[in-house]
Amino acid sequence: MEYIKNPMKIEDESFKIIQSIIDEQRGNYQFKNEFEEAIIKRCIHTSADFDYLDNLKISEDFQATITKALKNKADIYTDTNMALSGINKSALSKLGISVKCYVSEPKTAEIAKEKGITRSMASVLRMIEEKKDKILVVGNAPTYLFQAMEEIQKGDTSIKAIIGVPVGFVGAAESKDYLSKFDIPHIAALGRKGGSNIAAAIVNAVLYQMVERD
Repeated sequence: MEYIKNPMKIEDESFKIIQSIIDEQRGNYQFKNEFEEAIIKRCIHTSADFDYLDNLKISEDFQATITKALKNKADIYTDTNMALSGINKSALSKLGISVKCYVSEPKTAEIAKEKGITRSMASVLRMIEEKKDKILVVGNAPTYLFQAMEEIQKGDTSIKAIIGVPVGFVGAAESKDYLSKFDIPHIAALGRKGGSNIAAAIVNAVLYQMVERD
């Protein structure tokens, strides 16, 4: 059986198919700009779910803010090691950016047990102790997202932007709805859908555009 074996050709063909389906099923759909088009299409490419055409909300100040923060070497913090693993390490290396996840570390578990909170919340408490500029990438844990927004309300200014796409049934939709109305540059996948794979896909879409421009 003949099939495409080259990974770049597979990806190129996938994006052609995605655009053809959009043209066929959503002929009047218009992306706001190339930046948002790249992000939304990569989410569809990752999930085969065209709902991201409608449920991915990107704040107007997100592109300028995240681009500036990453150029200034802000650290990326994720709520899962799965999201961390999915972020392209070659692009990170080219831009000199670090990505971190504390959720599985023993110290995080100790803090969570001591305070009676989730490990995700405890990892946020550890993260805010580091004063360097931060980009938060949340694909699984609504409590991570809620805790981060609480820290911002308390006055934390090191968090520059949030990608909030936790998946699930308990608190996921609510946390993202709250983020969509929160005064911080953000991307929020409204509703129950999302996940660590979507979180990583969004980061990669941003990184690839920055690498290509450089």
